[in-house]
Amino acid sequence: MARKYEYGTLRKAGNAAISALLRAGVAPRSYVLLTVRGRRTGRPHTTPVRLLNFDGGEWLVAPYGDVAWVRNARAAGEVQLRHGRRVRTVSVFESDAAQSGPVLKEYARKEPVTRPYFDAKPGDPVDAFTAEAARHPVFQVAEPPNPA
Repeated sequence: MARKYEYGTLRKAGNAAISALLRAGVAPRSYVLLTVRGRRTGRPHTTPVRLLNFDGGEWLVAPYGDVAWVRNARAAGEVQLRHGRRVRTVSVFESDAAQSGPVLKEYARKEPVTRPYFDAKPGDPVDAFTAEAARHPVFQVAEPPNPA
């Protein structure tokens, strides 16, 4: 049975540490600071996330479920991604279960710390991850069109 996500003191400290490294640009390239406007307040909220490069695209995975950044990204349709001085605004599109399955499998393979939050294991077939897609939202990242 998958573990339930809890945002406690240890997680807050870890997020603060990785956020500082990301702002300085010294964290691994696969991690970014995601900033999204709050759907109610309009204030920016920032959290560190893994940006998964897979199958020719970039993906944001919510291994802990329907957390605040997920709900805000759905409402906004765009987020800011930052690593060091590089900041870019991107559009995000939530994937359906069939598209999410292979992405979730790859994410679980590359991000062992999140494995306890999945029922499926990295060696399981893609169908096992597809079955979990409703519990782990996946967003495809796309560069917004250039204004003419």
